[in-house]
Amino acid sequence: MQFPLLGSASLFGLYCAFKFFDKETVNLIISVYFSLVGIAAITATLGPALESVGPKFLSKEIKMKHFLPESIGGKSPWVFNVSDIFALMGGVAFNVAYFQSKHWTMNNVLGICFCLQGIERFSLGTYKIGAILLVGLFFYDIFWVFGTDVMVTVAKSLDGPIKILFPRSLTPDATTGKLEMSLLGLGDIVIPGFFLALLLRFDAHNANVDYFPTNVHASFPKPYFHSALIGYVLGLATTLYVMIVFEAAQPALLYLVPACLGSSLLCAVVRGEMKALFDYSEEEEEEEEEQKDEADKKKD
Repeated sequence: MQFPLLGSASLFGLYCAFKFFDKETVNLIISVYFSLVGIAAITATLGPALESVGPKFLSKEIKMKHFLPESIGGKSPWVFNVSDIFALMGGVAFNVAYFQSKHWTMNNVLGICFCLQGIERFSLGTYKIGAILLVGLFFYDIFWVFGTDVMVTVAKSLDGPIKILFPRSLTPDATTGKLEMSLLGLGDIVIPGFFLALLLRFDAHNANVDYFPTNVHASFPKPYFHSALIGYVLGLATTLYVMIVFEAAQPALLYLVPACLGSSLLCAVVRGEMKALFDYSEEEEEEEEEQKDEADKKKD
């Protein structure tokens, strides 16, 4: 339950920054930060894509020794591919352009890269942890949207890729000269994304798909993933419908959490796998696969 508390502290800190300091200065500092982080996110997202579809030389491995402390630079040498260098150059060029223009389409590209990297690198571990996290953030979202003006103020004031933007019309407003935008916070994508990724791995576990080495192209039944994905889409559609009808900001997790939890639990009930779902642990599976891999190496 620490995540909702830390999120609340960060959110309120940003709210105070916009209330008591110059808005443009705060946005400048945040823009510089997101531009630097955005370079890393685009590089990590674009590099593997270039390697998979580009010429073979992009897969060439490069090792570079460094003398930074391991706590800062990681283990030496750094190991990366030629594709990562091209992705880095593309990331730098893209973020320089975004910093200057702040176009909504570029904002969305960065936001999607952040979502992909977050979902790829974070694991909930068990279904129970995922359910507890979703329930905690369910109340977090309701409180900060309906109970205060904090969430809406930060979302509208912060000029950075913390949200996906959708133009309400293609005609700029006559007064401001800007397009009117609707927005979806990245948390409303990433948090359910963590949960759906967990369910996808549970499906793979049920189908006896090897955890390591991972075959991303493996075909197997995905009942839990598909049911939760359908639930997410329906929850998001409900959020948009209510927002349009009442013309007011809505806490998306108010609709997404019941949709994701309810669909996965319903799937478990129908399949008679409720106990298996609650007992599933990614950590135990990873340890078993590592032990199996070590045993195979010793045999060789």
